Amino acid sequence: MENNNEEEISRIKELESINLSSDEIRDSVVSTKKQIEKQNEELASKINANLKSYKIKSFDIVGAIGAGKTEIISQIVERLQSRYRILVICGDITTRVDADRIEAHNAETVQINTGRECALNAYHIHQIIKNKDLQKYDLLFIENVGNLICPSDFILGTDKRIVIVSITEGEWVIEKHPMLFKMSDIAIINKVDLKERLGTNIDKMVKDAKIINPNIEVLTTSAKNGTNIDQLISLMGL
Repeated sequence: MENNNEEEISRIKELESINLSSDEIRDSVVSTKKQIEKQNEELASKINANLKSYKIKSFDIVGAIGAGKTEIISQIVERLQSRYRILVICGDITTRVDADRIEAHNAETVQINTGRECALNAYHIHQIIKNKDLQKYDLLFIENVGNLICPSDFILGTDKRIVIVSITEGEWVIEKHPMLFKMSDIAIINKVDLKERLGTNIDKMVKDAKIINPNIEVLTTSAKNGTNIDQLISLMGL
């Protein structure tokens, strides 16, 4: 095979949905996508201003399925529920399993089932908070749908975004999913209690996060035994 052909097939670009469009409608698809992103950003800005007017601190928590998002939120709620009035919005494809787990720690929860949508957007959050008496809350946590890709499409209007990965996902998970780390304020590397068994290179994961986003705060945790959860709460300014 000729060298130019080898170079041509050396990397296969991920197929985007717009590439499935016919030439006749492609411009319309691109324009619609940009308009949706703009409208989401505008609504997210309004959400943040609304929450700030009630002095509510807000956090959007993203991460893959099984990274430990629900358990970490539960640990935070357990420690803070006596000092703060907490509302937790949980996003998932179906069920309210995660919402029930968090609610057991004395936080009010709302479940959003997205069906085939792989991430929450600002409209989802707006629909919840517009029907809530925001005077009743001090903290808002949003647990996004388990996914390291789709949540990068939509900001939700929170003060900070926290991205959670676990060492069970492999030491390459951060460099393979840079976008959410670029968009996040805090990165958590969870399940460090399994390091001896798995042999994951945690130092590489920390280094990758800082290379992608030099301003990100990186913390290792074990939600199972509570390691560094208090330090996380401090990083969050709570």
